[in-house]
Amino acid sequence: MIDWIVGILLLLGGFLAFVAALGVLRLPDVLIRMHASTKAGTLACGVVAAAAALHFAESGVTVRAVAIVLFLILTAPVAAHMIGRAAVRIGVPMWKPADARERGEPRG
Repeated sequence: MIDWIVGILLLLGGFLAFVAALGVLRLPDVLIRMHASTKAGTLACGVVAAAAALHFAESGVTVRAVAIVLFLILTAPVAAHMIGRAAVRIGVPMWKPADARERGEPRG
């Protein structure tokens, strides 16, 4: 039974990593791409770490998995914020929806 749960968690983690990669490739703006990679990527790593902790069922592995998840939860939003802030400060062009372009509205 544990093997089924581990398998489902690994498939879910792989799917979430795929969604993060697809978001980085397909989304139009650096801020939107960063959001997709941060949220889905962090969740994917957390699910895979949970699967590893469940599969090995040892206290050392479980402590490491919890430490990995906590580290990701604490550092990924800060890193994403800094990347987004740097992109805005250096003037990376942002995506503007088609209806706003037709009306001639400025970006922002």
